[in-house]
Amino acid sequence: MRSFFKMLLASFVALVLFSIIVFFFLLAVVGRMASSDQPQVYQQSVLVIDLSQHFAEYEKQQPLALVRGGDARLPALYDVIRLIKYAGDDERIAGMYILANGNSNGFAASEELRQAIGKFKTTGKFVFAYGDMITQKAYSVASIADRFYVSPQGFVEWSGYNVTYPFFKGTLDKLEIKPQIFYAGKFKSATEPFRTDKMTPENQLQTAVWLNDLYSSFLMQTAEVRQIDTATLHRLANEGLIRNAADAVQYKLVDGVRYDDEVKDELKAKLKIGKLDKINFLPITDYYATNPIRQKGEKIAMIVAEGDIIDGKSDPGTIGSDTYRSLIRKARLDASIKAIVLRVNSGGGSALASETIWRELSLARAEKPVIVSFGDVAASGGYYIACGADSIFAQRSTITGSIGVFGMLPDMQDFFKNKLGVTFDGVKTAPHADAGAIYRPLTDTEKQMLQQGVERTYAQFKLRVAEGRKKDTSFVDSIGQGRVWTGMRAQEIGLVDRFGGIDDAVQCAARKAKLDQYQVLLYPESPSLLQQLLGKPEPMNFTDKLKAEWGEENYRLYQEMKRIKEMAAGPQARLPFTLYFNQ
Repeated sequence: MRSFFKMLLASFVALVLFSIIVFFFLLAVVGRMASSDQPQVYQQSVLVIDLSQHFAEYEKQQPLALVRGGDARLPALYDVIRLIKYAGDDERIAGMYILANGNSNGFAASEELRQAIGKFKTTGKFVFAYGDMITQKAYSVASIADRFYVSPQGFVEWSGYNVTYPFFKGTLDKLEIKPQIFYAGKFKSATEPFRTDKMTPENQLQTAVWLNDLYSSFLMQTAEVRQIDTATLHRLANEGLIRNAADAVQYKLVDGVRYDDEVKDELKAKLKIGKLDKINFLPITDYYATNPIRQKGEKIAMIVAEGDIIDGKSDPGTIGSDTYRSLIRKARLDASIKAIVLRVNSGGGSALASETIWRELSLARAEKPVIVSFGDVAASGGYYIACGADSIFAQRSTITGSIGVFGMLPDMQDFFKNKLGVTFDGVKTAPHADAGAIYRPLTDTEKQMLQQGVERTYAQFKLRVAEGRKKDTSFVDSIGQGRVWTGMRAQEIGLVDRFGGIDDAVQCAARKAKLDQYQVLLYPESPSLLQQLLGKPEPMNFTDKLKAEWGEENYRLYQEMKRIKEMAAGPQARLPFTLYFNQ
């Protein structure tokens, strides 16, 4: 009885302490929200774009930022594009300052940012860029600036692109685990890491093509703004000639070496203010907090599909078939929504889930305009769900295509028996009642059944693409076979219609719906600050914690092992690799 009362007292004290902590936390948040120290846009403000900030497809909420004195809302990529566009016409904004110390955004997202900044420049406002350690991906965006500087002791990366895949066959051999693999499409190499110890010739070919497409695009856009021929740019990387900041200046990759204070002094001169005056730097997050963009008019629904495509309901970072079927249906049946824009950033996943989403989108297209915008990746299942749209927009650097299907089931009988000493026995009422079990190999009949299922799904995939893109299935097969394409080549072979970003797709939707004024509603809706404070912890925070504790490389291996489990669930329309490359 005494121990019971001790436990009761301890629980009561813990509850009281927790309540006090929550009370003061909410008090701090409310105080921060009510304070007068809110972001302001002053005359001659300089908009700051920090490329190390990842601009996701969704707005991100950071409740703890309010307590730390920061802003709780991180704008989504579409918001950033719109803010840059709006800033070009905002008389309070004098120019832009790009921080180029790394770039956390993908190739297509970086291309969208660069294009938006280029349009900003056409208003006559200045753009400065500066960095200490400038990566190639950061350079690809920042090179659009009028003036581009690097720290005297800094560095400009100029080494070319490379891509690396991990292979697990040796590990599986040592563990006596046999992958049983079924696929349709000679380029569908998603199972390569488990059946070989190096890239197949087909995968080497497709990888070399799309990687060189990305690299060539990078060199050509650099050549255009820096007035250097691409042959010279190739030579700089091939011979490793950019070894320090001075080399970058010598070969005209940047305009000069400057310390931070020297760049600020030049900015002050540009703004025609005194050396002791303060520059009104305006981070894009603060500009977003001032909510400068007022939307009105008819409604366009933007449905963002980002992450792996899975059956059932969505988790954070996934595209659940049930969740997205409901979202598209809601937009389809809502008479106040005049058009739908589907933003896809996915390497695919479950073929069944992809078919479910495709079906609902095809119903929507029969009633109102449906426009698709591709992000960094829109391949395999990511292409499947989009192929029936009225029009598809992509960036030249978008990774797309991969029209193919595969399935995989591990045979772990020898692993259990020889490594763990575990055997299995049981009773069944039919020969294939335990088909798909990992503790025994598949029979020849079961293998035939699975292969036929994969080929049937591939035939259906090709039919969906042929109908949506108005192509013959034999032509779709010739550009399919699981092959990956860049957006540039995808446009040439008819897999996408036009080059452009999210805003281009939205404008197209407005034109098709004959809308003069419109507002964009984003789905799925971001949870409110209160929901995040009172709801369950955001799973993505756990992901960030894993990355921090394990390191990026180890986390990638964990993700690969997680995908192995998903692959056994049924036919997969999934990108044939996970992109790990230095750029």
